[in-house]
Amino acid sequence: MITIGLSTWTRHPHLIHDEQRDVLFSEYAGVFPLVELDTSFYGVPSVKTVTNWRNQAPDGFQYILKAHQVMTRHDDAKSEQVSDDERWQTFNQFRRAVVPLVKAGMLATVLFQFPPYFTRNLDHIRYLRDVRVHMGDLPVAVEFRDPSWYEGSLSKDVFDYLTSLNMTYVIADEPNDGNRGVPFTPVVTTPTAAYFRFHGQNRRGWLDHQGDWRKDRTNYRYSDDELARLGEAVKTVSQQVDQTYVIFNNNGHRDAAANAESLRDQLGLTFNGLGPTQLDLF
Repeated sequence: MITIGLSTWTRHPHLIHDEQRDVLFSEYAGVFPLVELDTSFYGVPSVKTVTNWRNQAPDGFQYILKAHQVMTRHDDAKSEQVSDDERWQTFNQFRRAVVPLVKAGMLATVLFQFPPYFTRNLDHIRYLRDVRVHMGDLPVAVEFRDPSWYEGSLSKDVFDYLTSLNMTYVIADEPNDGNRGVPFTPVVTTPTAAYFRFHGQNRRGWLDHQGDWRKDRTNYRYSDDELARLGEAVKTVSQQVDQTYVIFNNNGHRDAAANAESLRDQLGLTFNGLGPTQLDLF
């Protein structure tokens, strides 16, 4: 099964006839059955918040939550790093927080999007095993952002290692020049799930880091031809797994929703169990 969604539900005016306001969850859930949330990267949500996410969603809706930044070692670039005890406590807090989604069958996976300075070395390889230990049996997906993980024949060892840890490799589409960014590598590491993240191909915004680059880097609208190419990869991979998640993150200029609907239509997908949508009577 292929499921398509977007990063966050609020910033997609395409879904509400280009009205300049936040999209309501009910409006989003009437179109897509999956959403990726990054609020959990900045702060571990409370059980109450996660319970509200569960209660607002229709049956069958799926959430992808980003792991907290302490869990992905973003603090490694800071002058003061957290202690191991603090790090493992954050894992425990996160695991407790997501219980309502787990019990409802609404947690698709937890996304560990590692920073570019999480390079392939022995310490980081060992840390991946620590992640599995501290996440228990929760679903985990790993996104690398440094090309060292893809160098030469050792990349197969990396994918095999993820398989041994029951971690889903995130197949990212983004600009890369061999030194920055990662190549599009449609590899399956778990039989239960595959996970695509489409960031766009804004090379200047992604690689140059000038101006408001964090926003500019995802300013990109995929063409129909590009979507057809990506769609073929999605179909091929989906034949190897139970569930394929596709997230559009190319939303700097609010293009993600339109591209996601286009891919849905190209693939001939129909999503069942969506929330009710308001009728446009005028």
